[in-house]
Amino acid sequence: MTEPEQIKSEDEDEIYGVAQTLLDDVLAAVEREDADAVVALLDPVHPADIAHLFELIDARQRAELLRLWDGYGVGEVLSELDDVLREEVIDSLEPADLADAVRDLDSDDVVDLIEDLGSEQTEAVLDALDDADRVNVERALSYPEESAGRHMQVELVRAPEHWTVGEAIDFLRSDGQILPEQFYHLILVDPRMKAVGYVTLGRVLSSKREVLLKDILEDTFRTFHVEEDVEEVANAINHYHLITAPVVDDDDRIVGVITIDDAMAFLDEEAEEDLLRLAGVVGETSLADRVMETTKQRFPWLAVNLLTAILASLVIAMFEDVIAGLVALAVLMPIVASMGGNAGTQSLTVAVRAIATRDLTGSNVWRVIRREVLVGLINGLAFAVIMGIIGAVWFGQPMLGVVIAVAMVINLVVAGLAGTVIPVILEKVGIDPALASGAFVTTVTDVVGFFAFLGLAAMWLL
Repeated sequence: MTEPEQIKSEDEDEIYGVAQTLLDDVLAAVEREDADAVVALLDPVHPADIAHLFELIDARQRAELLRLWDGYGVGEVLSELDDVLREEVIDSLEPADLADAVRDLDSDDVVDLIEDLGSEQTEAVLDALDDADRVNVERALSYPEESAGRHMQVELVRAPEHWTVGEAIDFLRSDGQILPEQFYHLILVDPRMKAVGYVTLGRVLSSKREVLLKDILEDTFRTFHVEEDVEEVANAINHYHLITAPVVDDDDRIVGVITIDDAMAFLDEEAEEDLLRLAGVVGETSLADRVMETTKQRFPWLAVNLLTAILASLVIAMFEDVIAGLVALAVLMPIVASMGGNAGTQSLTVAVRAIATRDLTGSNVWRVIRREVLVGLINGLAFAVIMGIIGAVWFGQPMLGVVIAVAMVINLVVAGLAGTVIPVILEKVGIDPALASGAFVTTVTDVVGFFAFLGLAAMWLL
């Protein structure tokens, strides 16, 4: 085998950072109950890759792996797991082991973990923390669930606004000074601890010692209130290309920060939830979910889809005499409904994503609606010509081709309209458009498609 071929083979053998050989070796060590081998194999592996390895194996293997691994480094792995697997791993740990695992985590990671714990485990974790860390965690838990205060980390570096670069560097290098493991800014505060700006570490290191910190402030500085929606903060970080988002209390005093990595993780999680909700999947999901949990998550919206399907069937039943008189209608009518459903889903997906990213607002909603309707009209005309010819040639009835062509235009225009208007209306009345829009749009396109096609057939063909 040539060297390039060997490299390609190794790349294909890797699954999101977890090599298949590592997975096989770990499982083999678990089967042998070789704890030393498990520790040796996992010691050099990044916590995110270990978390992914946990996702690739079943519940029994995870329990055995945790027992042999003896919780070594499990704290950082917990912060990388999805909520479902995290609960499973937490349940398998003794309270004392759990407390040891999370002691060195950042405050926002500790808060995230505690939200999934029972009272006994929560108390064990809080008892393991230093007094100051416990106060910070308990304060974060007092804020609303989706607020910036709940998701911020309190580890940050403050500096008085009158300091020079040299004083800041001496402060950072001073003996006994405890710094966050990762930070990007020095946040400047006035004597009342109010945030007045921040300076990047790069500007500090590249400036002369006598330069005042306030003379090299970043232009992008802005603060966020502790009770502000964390999704708004994450969107602002993404929109303004921020690295750090300082969080302030009612008195504008700096109490924490949300960093870009946490913001991007939150936006990724929100995007994943929207994608799942568009498919009618509610709640947290994981490949590790049990059968009954998955069934309960999917059942409600399948029931809604059943009701909408019955409604569409009632429309068909209104024209059963028409269908009986011309069997070709039964062959062609699913095409009209299917094309409308797909067109509606396209518009719906664009609209829901635009709402989630705040790109679709009251100022541009009518322009977007007009665009989607025109797109539906143009596509409808194009496919009307195609299906009109197919219908006429297939069944030898030119008027049948005209009927399906006109019905196609009507349904694709309605699909573009419904796919945009319905999520906007649902968002206005406080219903999650990602979750509820799909059923309504499908109902509209099915009902309109069947009614237009069969109604026109009744008027023009019989």
